Amino acid sequence: MRKTDTWNDQQRPLFKRVVGPSLILLVMFYLGFHAVSGERGVFALFRETRKLTELKTELALVKAKHDALEHKVQLLSDNSLDLDLLDEQVRRVLGMANKREVVYFTDDSQAENK
Repeated sequence: MRKTDTWNDQQRPLFKRVVGPSLILLVMFYLGFHAVSGERGVFALFRETRKLTELKTELALVKAKHDALEHKVQLLSDNSLDLDLLDEQVRRVLGMANKREVVYFTDDSQAENK
């Protein structure tokens, strides 16, 4: 290395010595910021994972309700008619009961949620 080359490097203007590394730092900051908090960043991954978990639990609840209704439909089918269930549905929908009977209705939707 020659002495003049070293001396010339030190004589470069401050603008040229600072701009290159500053631009590199700005580009690194920009990319890092968007990798963490961008539309497809780490925070978005956590948010979508949480939403997926909530949707899976909701799907499980809907499937359970679907299975319960499907079971009820099977009990009311022509092949295997459950007379107790039929009697319950007639009382509930049509409001029919004998004069000497006392009928208590419970809210099934609250019992299913527990």
